[in-house]
Amino acid sequence: MSQTLASTAVLAFAPVSAAEPATAQAAQQTAASTPGAQTVLRPALALDRMPAASPAPVAIGDLRVGPGEPVYMIGEIGINHNGDVEIAKRLMDVAAEAGAQAVKFQKRNPDVAVPEAQKSKMRETPWGTMTYLEYKYRVEFEREQYREIDAHAQKLGLQWFASPWDVDSVEFLETEFDALTYKIASASLTDFELLRAVAATGKPVLCSSGMADWAILDAAVEVFDQDRLVLMHAASTYPLPPEEAGLLAIPAMRERYGVPVGYSGHEIGTEISLAAVALGAVTVERHITLDTNMWGSDQSASMEPEEFIALCRGVRVIERALGDGEKRIMPGEESKIASLRK
Repeated sequence: MSQTLASTAVLAFAPVSAAEPATAQAAQQTAASTPGAQTVLRPALALDRMPAASPAPVAIGDLRVGPGEPVYMIGEIGINHNGDVEIAKRLMDVAAEAGAQAVKFQKRNPDVAVPEAQKSKMRETPWGTMTYLEYKYRVEFEREQYREIDAHAQKLGLQWFASPWDVDSVEFLETEFDALTYKIASASLTDFELLRAVAATGKPVLCSSGMADWAILDAAVEVFDQDRLVLMHAASTYPLPPEEAGLLAIPAMRERYGVPVGYSGHEIGTEISLAAVALGAVTVERHITLDTNMWGSDQSASMEPEEFIALCRGVRVIERALGDGEKRIMPGEESKIASLRK
C-alpha cells in the first residue's frame, strides 16, 4: 500500500454566525452602534495555524478512511454494467488494476424506487422499446449476480458495496451479504425512512451531499452515528462544470461536522478530483465505464479505464507531496546551502 497521507495544515473558513457581521463594512457599522465593541476584521479564508483536532478515521472492513490514511479510492460502477455481470466484473478488474480499494453499485427494488408517474413511460433501449419500470428491472442485479460480484471482489482483494435506494434494498444487502458499508446517494438525502434503516444497521456510512444546502445536510447528518460517518462533497450536475464544483465545501464540512470528508465527482477529467485531495478529501469516488459511448445515462460522465488509472496514480503522488505541514530543510536542499547561501 502506498505511503500514508500525513496530517497537514488545511484551509479553514472564518465562520459567520447570525450575530457576526459578514463583511468589513457591516462589522464597522456594528461596532459604531455598540458601545465598547471592538472591531476585528478577518479574511474569509486563511491558513489555519492552530488546526482543530482531525476527525478520527472510520473503519470500513479492514481499512480505515480518514485523515492520516491513504485516500480511499472508489470506482463507481453504478448501473454502467447495463445489467451484464460480465461487464461489471471487467470494471472491477479496472478498479483493481488502478489500485482502488473499492467498487460501488446501486441497488433498487424498482417497484418501490421508481416514481409511479415514471413507471409506464416508454423508453427506447438497446433491448427494444419498453416501459421505464421494465428497463429498471432489466439492468437490476439480484442475488445470483451479486454472489458473482462478491466472489470476484474477494479474488481481486477489492471491497464492494452499494447505494440502496429503498428499505427493501437495505434488507437485501444486509441479510444476503452482511453489507460492509452503505453509501447514501445524493438523491436519497431527504428520504428519512431510508436513512433511518441504514443507520439502524450499525454499519459505517458514506453519505453524498449533492443537491443539498446546510439545512438539508444538517438534517441528514443528525440521523447517523458520527463516529461511523464519512461525508462526501458532491454536486449532482452531470457532467459537472468547474464553476459548480464548490471544493471549498470540503474543509467547511469537515469543520462543521467534525467527520472525515471525501469527494464524489461527476466532472470530466482528473483536475477537480485531484484538487479535492489537496483540500483534504479522504476518499474519492468516480464513475467508471469501459467506454463512454456505451448506452446509459451515466456513461458520458464516467472515466474510461486509462483515465481512472491515471487519477489513482495522481492521488498517490499528491499524498506524498502534501507532507505533514512542518516547514523544514529537505534532504535535497542540504547540498545547496553551502553553494547558494551567504
